[in-house]
Parts: sequence; C-alpha cells; structure tokens
Amino acid sequence: MKRDKTDLLQGTLDLLILKTLQRGKMHGWGISQSIGIASREALNVKEGSLYPCLHRMERQGWIAAEWGLSENNRKAKYYKITPTGKKQLEQEISYWEQFVTAVSLVLDMGMQS
Repeated sequence: MKRDKTDLLQGTLDLLILKTLQRGKMHGWGISQSIGIASREALNVKEGSLYPCLHRMERQGWIAAEWGLSENNRKAKYYKITPTGKKQLEQEISYWEQFVTAVSLVLDMGMQS
C-alpha cells in the first residue's frame, strides 16, 4: 500500500509551522512553500490543512497575524510567532524528539533478536 506524503503531517503541522515562523513573518503560501523546500518536497502542506491550523494557532496565541502586501503587490495576511508560540515550539520539539526515540526503539526490536 502506497502512502500519501501528507499522511506524515498528522500531529506535526503545529511544529512545522512554528519552526518555519521562527525565521520571520510569512504569509500562508510562503509557509507552505518553505516547508516544502526545507523537506526537499517530501512534505506538501495543502491549504485545507494549513489555514485551519493557522487560525487555530492564532486563537491559541501562538502566532499573530497582520495584513500586508505580498511580493506581487497583493493583500496578504502575514503570520509571526509570539512569545507564547516560542514556548510552545520548545514543547513541540521535545515531544517530537521523545516520539522519534520511542518509534526508533520499536523499529530496533527486530534487530536485537
């Protein structure tokens, strides 16, 4: 069974967005493109996942948004990480590292027999 690359995003989109915004403010399309480029196109964040997540994160106070002009002079909403978002990013990274370690332990089980 072939899996869609976006299956990997379940539960990790907050982490990816916060990490991306740590570099500076961006509009939604820029966030999506940045994640794609950083992952060597392995991760493709679709609008249907991205914008609900951004709006939820904004309500939680992890990011803030303001309107501005994009590179092609169109009105765009720019997002930036907040101090609360920076704390959340630290927690997300810690959780992700624990998760990766746990999965690696399970995968290594077969190697030890």
